[in-house]
Amino acid sequence: MTGWRRPFGDPVRIGERALVTLLDAGEYIAALPKKEHSAPEWQAAMEALILVAEGGGPTMLARIGIVRALNRHHVPEFNPRGKEPHWGRRKLKRDQ
Repeated sequence: MTGWRRPFGDPVRIGERALVTLLDAGEYIAALPKKEHSAPEWQAAMEALILVAEGGGPTMLARIGIVRALNRHHVPEFNPRGKEPHWGRRKLKRDQ
């Protein structure tokens, strides 16, 4: 299947709504308020969407653009200690 009716491999969930096809995603972006629609992340998502729909690229490219635009205000929390192993820190014999 080609064009705007192509489905995503995995639908994008936005609350109760699911964006199943490229057309669904395009309509969702077009319905956004002008201030949000003009954000650079949404513009990049729309460019990726058009590229995939009209150029025949992988749908994952468009999906990544949409998910990044949806999560643009999320700031990942930095943990300076890194991931701790499930068994804890190693103890040296001299420290016991």
